[in-house]
Amino acid sequence: MNDKVDSVFRKISLLNEVGIALSSEKNFSSLLEQILVGAKHITNADGGTIYLLNADKKLEMVVIQTDSLNIHLGGNTDKPITFNPVSLYHDDGTPDLSMVVTRAVIEDKPINIADAYNTEGYDFSGTYEFDKSTGYHSQSFLAVPMKNHENDVIGVLQLINAKSPGTEDIIPFSEEDQHLVESLASQAAVAITNKQLIDSLNELFNSLVQLIATAIDEKSPYTSSHCKRLPVITMLIADAAHNTKEGEFKEFLMSNDDRYELEVAAWLHDCGKLTTPEYVMDKSTKLERIVDRIELIDLRLETIKRDAEIEKLTSLAEGMNSDEANTTYDEKIKTINDAAEFIRRHNKGGEFMHEDDIEKIKTCAKLKWKDKDGVLQPLLNVDEINNLCIVKGTLTQEERDIINNHIVATIKMLDTLPFPKHLQNVPEYAGGHHERVDGQGFPQGLMKDQMSVQARIMAIADIFEALTARDRPYKDPMKLSQAVSILKKMSETGHIDPDLFDVFIKQSVHTQYADEHLLPEQNDL
Repeated sequence: MNDKVDSVFRKISLLNEVGIALSSEKNFSSLLEQILVGAKHITNADGGTIYLLNADKKLEMVVIQTDSLNIHLGGNTDKPITFNPVSLYHDDGTPDLSMVVTRAVIEDKPINIADAYNTEGYDFSGTYEFDKSTGYHSQSFLAVPMKNHENDVIGVLQLINAKSPGTEDIIPFSEEDQHLVESLASQAAVAITNKQLIDSLNELFNSLVQLIATAIDEKSPYTSSHCKRLPVITMLIADAAHNTKEGEFKEFLMSNDDRYELEVAAWLHDCGKLTTPEYVMDKSTKLERIVDRIELIDLRLETIKRDAEIEKLTSLAEGMNSDEANTTYDEKIKTINDAAEFIRRHNKGGEFMHEDDIEKIKTCAKLKWKDKDGVLQPLLNVDEINNLCIVKGTLTQEERDIINNHIVATIKMLDTLPFPKHLQNVPEYAGGHHERVDGQGFPQGLMKDQMSVQARIMAIADIFEALTARDRPYKDPMKLSQAVSILKKMSETGHIDPDLFDVFIKQSVHTQYADEHLLPEQNDL
């Protein structure tokens, strides 16, 4: 009697241990395997199978084990299960009660069979064929439906061949064992459901994150893939730092959770651009607002040409010498055409505008044209002069401030989200990609030691993507060598982390990215 009590207590203790392990297991394959192994240990069973109901409402085998035959399929193994799912119903729609596992689901009750060879009402033909081909003897069966917190059956836990602890003889599954397995199946169903819910929520979260990034990219044709490319570069740099065995990053390591947190931050780094006006984001020329004002200036120049021609004809009518009138006219037309060509060329923007060119813009602005009231007006107004004299790119300082505000908006937006513990650093990582290690960045002007390594990684990734992007309105796709040269200069002048740039080069991050994502003509290293 005492031995039996001890056995029951031992099995209950085992059940508790399995339950605790299930509650902490994060890997789904490991979870399924632990359920089956735990059930086998509690009942001293030789084998078993876990079935889960799939989307087609069929029972799909996810883990199979038979110790005496050394069969281990599914779960954590790299051996896939090739058996077809088991249908609960016949083709005519009637329930299939001939199989142990299907009856357990349909009748929602445990099925305990002492001897498959001496039982009526079940089709064991497949089992008999298996036994014949392998020399195995399938005898005792216990199939228990697994029901979740809503009392829905999500699968079946089936055990085969309970063994006597002393003799290892095959015996029926006892009533105590059945109750313990029912308890385990209940815990298992909850653990499986929780894991599936967590995985579904993670999938939904990831989809929403990428949806936001896609919305940002779609907002502007000129940065149509920036939010998709940045996570790629970011993770390449992060992996390079993780793999570094010397220097500042020799102790920098990232777990899977750390990598996921950084990747989420990379996807969301520009979410604040949802608040940025399109006319600023899409400003492809210096004079562009909603339309490119170069067309208005062209009309004014045509008006000046018209007035010059009228002036020439009036002078001829008043008796001026023809050669003199034509010479004066030709000189005016040349000045106008030169101004038109110069203004149009510098409207496109670029990496740098010389002081002499700025002065010439101001000279061109002094050309006069008559408005609809006949009043002389300068060719360019003050706002147009300021825009055409933009030294780098196509944005005025005011417009740059609007663009730069996206990072403030990003931080505000992300700070309002209730990120779980493993994602709590997302706002800091995403919000730091425009900071500089010399404290001259924005929005907070952080120094290097105030920035996380992850934020410094994202800062390099953002610049590198911008330099090599082929969809920017103000420049042609940059060669890889030129982009690296610019990054090198930035590392020397306190813009980006020089130690990270060193890792970036030594670990060949630039060439890895170029091979996959740059045009062949850009990849010159």
